[in-house]
Amino acid sequence: MGNKTILHDAHQNAGAKIVDFGGWDMPLHYGSQIEEHNIVRSSSGMFDVSHMTIVDVQGADSRDYLRFLLANDVDKLAVTGKALYSGMLNEAGCVLDDLIVYKMPKDYRVVVNCATREKDLAWMHKQAESFAVEIIERPSLSMIAVQGPEAISRVKQAMPAQGALIDSLSVFQGLEDGEWMYCRTGYTGEDGLEVLVPQDEAVSFWEKLLAAGVKPCGLGARDTLRLEAGMNLYGADMDESVTPLQSNMAWTVAFSDDRDFIGKTALLEQKESGVPSKLVGLVMTERGILRGHQAVIVEGEGEGEITSGSFSPTLGYSVALARVPASTGDHCYVEMRKKKIAVQVVKPPFVRNGKRVYK
Repeated sequence: MGNKTILHDAHQNAGAKIVDFGGWDMPLHYGSQIEEHNIVRSSSGMFDVSHMTIVDVQGADSRDYLRFLLANDVDKLAVTGKALYSGMLNEAGCVLDDLIVYKMPKDYRVVVNCATREKDLAWMHKQAESFAVEIIERPSLSMIAVQGPEAISRVKQAMPAQGALIDSLSVFQGLEDGEWMYCRTGYTGEDGLEVLVPQDEAVSFWEKLLAAGVKPCGLGARDTLRLEAGMNLYGADMDESVTPLQSNMAWTVAFSDDRDFIGKTALLEQKESGVPSKLVGLVMTERGILRGHQAVIVEGEGEGEITSGSFSPTLGYSVALARVPASTGDHCYVEMRKKKIAVQVVKPPFVRNGKRVYK
């Protein structure tokens, strides 16, 4: 038996198939993963993401601490509520975790992955020893993601008094309403909200969303949605063995002369010596499914490996993320059933707002 969110009974009552995810009992699907995927692309679906770890970073040195801790620079957060995606690196420049940090009215809020919670918190506390900061975990907050082209209108229907606040949100911004926080963020490639809600109000909010026509969705659909959107999954597409420069995350690294950060020296050395591999998208339109850990063969250059792969319900064929030699061009081969299958190499994402976007 794993940890359970406050919505566990609601998932069981809805007929969810429960699986272990990072030590938590979470819904994989409620009957049909593909239907849940498609409802997010066409209307609205909701995900219980209360297993995520929410941490407030407070204190006089909170800005300086986060500028040192993260590869991206919180000084980009000029507006209250604005969010920033970043890797948290070790001294070798490799990825300990990826996270989102929000600029709060006084300090900062960080959301990290559940599977890396203990490692992340230990690292954050260790690095905080030289700074006047407090790191405060917020287990009393649940988190529900509502995603899809109708997501925002459905949340406003469920919470009419908060309509003006929701309408004021820019993309990648979150604003508080008492203990609640409405964030225009997500992990699906669709517009939508991630709502932080006090745990004792989460079931009521879930029920209001159901009444507004939002469909429950599980981890299976969340994974195919994020893959189509070209979004990395920690532990698959990046981990402590690779740097952001090898993980299609170079855009999240803010190199500047006025700031040192953990892993900066190692990343500069890797840039100077040459990044050995890169994370790319693969497309296979013939029958078959691209899967994680399948070998990728780049003739004349070497081999790589699929890090995430699946059938794409939106496109109707298989897509994947793969780490390949840096010199890889626009095609390669995947080893399937002891055969070399030709695939197209593209730049992710594959889908945005329900439409194919790769070239």
